[in-house]
Amino acid sequence: MSKIALVHFLRPEQELIDPYYVGLRLGIESRCQALKIETVKVYHTDSMPDANLLQSASGVITIGHHSDEDIAWLRRHARHLVFADFSPPIDDVDSVSSDLQAAMRKLLVALTSRGYKRIGFAGWAEEGHVDPYGEARCRTYIDWMQQHGQFDPQICVTGRPVERNTEQMGYDLTIRLLDQKQRPDAIVTCNDNIAVGAYRAIHERGLRIPDDVAVASFNDISVAQFLSPPLSTIRLPSEEIGETAVELLLEQAAGREISKRISLASQMIWRASARPLPAEITS
Repeated sequence: MSKIALVHFLRPEQELIDPYYVGLRLGIESRCQALKIETVKVYHTDSMPDANLLQSASGVITIGHHSDEDIAWLRRHARHLVFADFSPPIDDVDSVSSDLQAAMRKLLVALTSRGYKRIGFAGWAEEGHVDPYGEARCRTYIDWMQQHGQFDPQICVTGRPVERNTEQMGYDLTIRLLDQKQRPDAIVTCNDNIAVGAYRAIHERGLRIPDDVAVASFNDISVAQFLSPPLSTIRLPSEEIGETAVELLLEQAAGREISKRISLASQMIWRASARPLPAEITS
């Protein structure tokens, strides 16, 4: 394998403000560099990339969510294809991602065990979906809260995908949550960038984290540990997802015919943005 094309669902400026996706791309590039494989980046635009670029590559790794039309086009033109950070509902393609549903359930169980009863959610609507609550973390949050008799639609808020992953989006969504007559005692955000905006909104309202409202999130980008207080967040293995995607391409090129769908584990990192368990206080 001599050249791999990276097809990103984000535009370059969108990737730069999201360290999670930067880390994923770097995982791909570092593994390719070690194997002396050339990489070429293709970012999202209003039109599909040049088919010749994909056809000239030994394999293609797509990063992030793609529409059904995009998936069909990629499958037609890619010699070997792996989906990274997205698992399309198709049996005969390779993919590697984190299990966001399991991670969300784990987080909600842990927050409940810490005594939080009114847990809100701030996230985004999946691009191209009519349902504003269809994104995996949001859907799992709603299902879990309904199963436990705790769901309140007033404290589940999402923004449109054009604004996704931004601190301003997190600020705006958190203001909506805090303006409720019964505000949440904990807020789960879809990623750490949104959590940064949530912090600003909470501090501006004169509230304290975690005394008045806790915050927990996803990704564990580098800034998370330097917030005041440091952010509790689920570490998603972005670089490992990239590295694994490269390995899947190599297996395809070597002749593997059975498709693989790999789900990498996440890790909860508890910091001071949520109160500790009683056992953690005494230990």
